[in-house]
Amino acid sequence: MPYSVPSGSGQATLVNSTQADGKTFEQLRLECLQKGKLFEDPDFPAVDDSLFFSQRAPVNFEWKRPGEICKDPKFITGGATRTDICQGQLGDCWLLAAIASLTLHEGTLKRVVPHDQDFDRGYAGIFHFQFWQHNKWMDVVVDDRLPCVRNNLVFVHSADNTEFWSALLEKAYAKLNGSYESLKGGSTMEAMEDFTGGVGEMYETQNASTNLFLILKKAVERGSMLGCSIDVTSSAESEAQTTTGLVKGHAYSITGVEEVNYRGSKVQLIRVRNPWGQVEWNGPWSDNSREWNTIDSSEKTRLLHNSLDDGEFWMEFGDFKANYNKIEICNLTADSLSDDVSKKWEVNLFEGSWIRGSTAGGCRNYIDTFWTNPQFKLRLEHPDDGDKVCSVIVALLQKNRRRLRKEGLDMETVGFAVYEAPDDQDHQGKDFFRYNGSKARSRSYINMREVSERFRLPPGNYLLVPTTFQPHHEADFLIRIFSENKAGAIEMGNTIKADLPEPPKPNPPEEETDEEKGLRRLFEQIAGSDNAISARELQHVLNNVLNRRKEVKFDGLTLNTCHSIINLMDVDNTGMLEFEEFKVFWDKLKKWIMLFLSYDTDRSGRMSSYELRSALNAAGMNLNNKILQLLGLRFADENFDIDFDDYLTCIVRLENMFRVFQALDKQKKGEISLNMMQFLMLSMNI
Repeated sequence: MPYSVPSGSGQATLVNSTQADGKTFEQLRLECLQKGKLFEDPDFPAVDDSLFFSQRAPVNFEWKRPGEICKDPKFITGGATRTDICQGQLGDCWLLAAIASLTLHEGTLKRVVPHDQDFDRGYAGIFHFQFWQHNKWMDVVVDDRLPCVRNNLVFVHSADNTEFWSALLEKAYAKLNGSYESLKGGSTMEAMEDFTGGVGEMYETQNASTNLFLILKKAVERGSMLGCSIDVTSSAESEAQTTTGLVKGHAYSITGVEEVNYRGSKVQLIRVRNPWGQVEWNGPWSDNSREWNTIDSSEKTRLLHNSLDDGEFWMEFGDFKANYNKIEICNLTADSLSDDVSKKWEVNLFEGSWIRGSTAGGCRNYIDTFWTNPQFKLRLEHPDDGDKVCSVIVALLQKNRRRLRKEGLDMETVGFAVYEAPDDQDHQGKDFFRYNGSKARSRSYINMREVSERFRLPPGNYLLVPTTFQPHHEADFLIRIFSENKAGAIEMGNTIKADLPEPPKPNPPEEETDEEKGLRRLFEQIAGSDNAISARELQHVLNNVLNRRKEVKFDGLTLNTCHSIINLMDVDNTGMLEFEEFKVFWDKLKKWIMLFLSYDTDRSGRMSSYELRSALNAAGMNLNNKILQLLGLRFADENFDIDFDDYLTCIVRLENMFRVFQALDKQKKGEISLNMMQFLMLSMNI
C-alpha cells in the first residue's frame, strides 16, 4: 500500500512498501519492539541465495549484526561522506560512485537514506531506504544482518568500522534487485536515477554539440546533478594526478557555470569539485591565479566566496573540455527538487510492453512488423525561452532487467525513432513508415537499462516509436519525455470502438438471387425437419466447406466457436439459426474470408499475428495495445501466425462482445454495470 512521507523537496510524496505482507517500516519496527525481538526479514533472508544466483558462495559467509562486529555501532558518524563508501568483493563500483555523488546533495541523500534510524533508541534490527523504480518510490526494509568473513564486512563498508549506513544501503539495493550478485556491472547513471527519479544524459566533451555550455548552464539552474571524469588508458593511471592538479579516472561533480567579462570579452567558466575536498586545478582561473585580478571586484567576490583549498575550483570552459572526457547529467523531476529551484522540467510519462506476436515489432529494419510497436504522439507548441525550437529529452527505460537475471534474461537491445506526425490521431500503419523517414532517433541501439537523447525540434506534432532491435523480443518499458515548456503527449492506438452496422435484410423468397437460392437449398439440406441449424450441424457444414478451401490453413472449428456464431446471429434467442440468420452469417463469413486472404501477404494460408490489428480495423473493430497483446498470446502459434479457424473464433467472439456491450450501454457512455449473475451469464454465453 502506498503511504505518504516527506520528500527531498519537503513536500509529502507517496512511497510503496516492498514487503510481501504489505507492512511498513514503522509497523514492523513497532512489532519488534513490542515483542522484544530483533527483525529478521522473511523477504531477503540471511542465506546464500540472497548473495548469489549463478554460483555457490565461494567461502562460508557469516551473517552478523553490527553489534556483533563492533562494540558501539553507529548508523551515520559525522554526516554521510564519500569516505563512508569503500568497495568490497563485488563489482559494483558504479553503485559506489553514485552513492558518493549522493553525499554531495544533502536533501536527496536524506530521502534515500532516512536519518531517523540508529542503533540506540528504538533499535530493533531493522532499517529502511527509499529508491525510485519505474515511476514509483519504493520503501525497502532490511534487517541488519550483513555478510562477513572473519568478522569483516565482505561488501561495501565505511573507512570507520563502526559506521554502517553504506553497507545497509547496499543491502537494500541488492534486495530491490533480487540479490547481491545482481549488482555486478552497471553504470553510475543507473543508480543515480534510482536515487532521484531523474533522467540521465552522457556527453563526450571532445565531440559535444556547440551548445554544451548552455546545456550545462540550464542544468545547474534546474538543480540537476552533474558529474565529470577524465578517461584512463590503463589501470595504472587510475587516480593518477596530472601536473595541473587533476586526477584521472576519478568522479568529479560540476557545481557552477558562469560567464564573466574579462579584458573586453565574455569568458565561459565552469566550477568543478573534487570529492576528496582537496587536490585542485592549478591552471588559469584556479583559486589564486592572476586572471581574477582583472575582472570586476564584486564579480570576483561573488565567484570566489569559497576559495579555500576545499577541492572546488573554476576553469575556463575550453580548458575543461581539453582535460575532461565525459560529462554525466541527471535531470531531476519537480518532486525531487527543493522549492528554491526556480526552473523545473515538464515531464510526460508512459508505461508499455513489447509482447511477441502483437507489439514486439523490432527496429525499422523489420518494416513488416516495425509499425506494430507502441506509438506515442508528442505535441510541441512552446519553444524554449528566447529560442525558436523546443528542447526535449527522450528516455527509454526497460524495466526489472537486473531482477530477471536469475531467470537467464539480461538487458534487451533497445532504441527509439521520432517521426513528424500527421494530424490524424491514430496508430500509423506500415505504409506511413515505408514512405516517411525519421526526424530524430537514439544514436544507437544498445543493451543498457536506459537509452536517452536530447533533441532540438521545431514546434509541431511528432510520433515516438520505442523498440527492441530484434522483433519478437519481450520486455516492459517506461518512456519519459522531459521538455523545457509544457508539451502534450498521448499514446496512439488507444481507442476501443466498433463500427458494426446492422446487416441488410435478406430478400424475400420470390426475389432471391441464384446465389441465395443455392444457399437456401444448402440450408434445408442441413437443417432437416425442424428448419433450423444447431451448433453441431453448423460445425459439420462449416468444416466441410472450409476444408475445401486450399488457400486457408484450417484445423477445424470447435463446437465452442459454433456456439459463439449462433449467439452472435441468433436474434430471436432460440439457440439455433433460422434461414435469415444463416444468410446474414454467410455474408459475414465471405467478408471475413476476403479480409483474411488480403492480410495473408505471403499466401501461406495463415495470417501474421502482427497483422491482426489491420484485419480487425477493416472489420470495423478498433482495439488498443493491451487487448491486441492478449489476442496475440491467445490465438497465435509459436511462429506468430494465426490459422483461419483461430482467426474466425477471434473475430466472432469480439463482434459478439462488442454487440452485447453496445446493447447494454443504452446511454452510450462507454461503461456498463453488471451484477454477478449477469456477468456469469454473459461470459458463459460469449
